[in-house]
Amino acid sequence: MNNTPLTALADVIRSKNAGPTQLTIDIFYRNAAAFEQAARSPAMSSEAVAARYRLPAAQVRRHDLPGILAMKFSMPRRVCAGNPGDGDVYGAQQHAPFLEIVL
Repeated sequence: MNNTPLTALADVIRSKNAGPTQLTIDIFYRNAAAFEQAARSPAMSSEAVAARYRLPAAQVRRHDLPGILAMKFSMPRRVCAGNPGDGDVYGAQQHAPFLEIVL
């Protein structure tokens, strides 16, 4: 399948804090085929995700969890949670760039 929105392959796309200075993005796929398609897609590489978040590629780590059909990305927060300028203390709204990904 080409030009498949990530949102069509995943049941859950969410973000949250992984401590006050880190974010994690969790993606849970509908089935093994969806997971495999995403895992092979250049759009889901650490480099591509880093570009979406305007971070150096070395700061974004992708963790594949095929046993639970999930993928996790870890990256630094721009502002420490709760500091002045932080508009999302829980990191719960930081997954929005993933909603636009097309594989």
